[in-house]
Amino acid sequence: MNNFNNATLLITGGTGSFGHTVLKHFLHTDIGEIRIFSRDEKKQDDMRHELQALHPDAASKVKFYIGNVRNPQSVHDAMTGVDFVFHAAALKQVPSCEFFPMEAVQTNVEGTNNVLHAAVDAGVKRVVCLSTDKAAYPINAMGTSKAMMEHVVRANARTAAERGDTVICCTRYGNVMCSRGSVIPLFIDQIKAGKPITITNPEMTRFLMNLDEAVDLVKFAFTHAQPGDLFIQKSDASTIGVLAEAVQKLFGDTGTNIIGTRHGEKLYETLMTKEERLRSEDMGNYYRVSADNRDLNYDQYFVKGQVETQADEAYTSHNTRLLDVEETVEKILTTDYVREQL
Repeated sequence: MNNFNNATLLITGGTGSFGHTVLKHFLHTDIGEIRIFSRDEKKQDDMRHELQALHPDAASKVKFYIGNVRNPQSVHDAMTGVDFVFHAAALKQVPSCEFFPMEAVQTNVEGTNNVLHAAVDAGVKRVVCLSTDKAAYPINAMGTSKAMMEHVVRANARTAAERGDTVICCTRYGNVMCSRGSVIPLFIDQIKAGKPITITNPEMTRFLMNLDEAVDLVKFAFTHAQPGDLFIQKSDASTIGVLAEAVQKLFGDTGTNIIGTRHGEKLYETLMTKEERLRSEDMGNYYRVSADNRDLNYDQYFVKGQVETQADEAYTSHNTRLLDVEETVEKILTTDYVREQL
């Protein structure tokens, strides 16, 4: 964490689950200042009072900025004097984005472009942008907007490297257990209300990752990134049916009700496409997918004969290690939320 000594870190969307976990990791280090940038004054006020109550010795390190990534001026105002940026602001609720796709575009695509331009103009050293498995082979509006976000990241990373010293990279991960809007808190609420839990499709598979692992992935990307790199954490997965059994094993069996897939849902998550696997490097617990740095002069890359364009398979929640019920119980117990609810 030496890179953050006396540094100023800006977290966009900082009042969300990711921002709270970043604070847990960084608040009591030698970091100089953490800026929380978001558009919800109530969440900022709640976070401010929570910090003052629980961490009075370090609360003054955290500064709050009201703004919206859609508003370039508010982003520029918050970016002055910043060393590093974790860009987490996004619209990521799949059904909502299906019904309001232009809202997803304005936040996830245009908002990211605003953040990156402001970061380069302010001389920020490193920017890590958070993406999602749904950007790989997207089938819904949220995933499509995040896929475009990744293209915006790569394009800005290229020009930033040409203009100065700002390094821009990206991380991609699946659903984070117990983050806002995720399924485990919903299951727990339904059980505590004595209702059957609602399952869309028990055969669906999902990667299982906790918030601490999400922050570790971002820190790894921060340390190892070259311009335009994409970092992916290797993760175990489970079926939704097994996940439901695991939650019921801890909180009680109130039955299940299969309701069918929601708008835009995938049967499984893809963290790395076949095409990306050709450019990937195995770094132990993580994959690095390097940027395609060819320019628009395609003629110099012409090769006669067959050219390999993709690997044999993508990296998905169907072909990673699937956990059984006992292993899933052990995994979900790594989250603060589940332990607090027990």
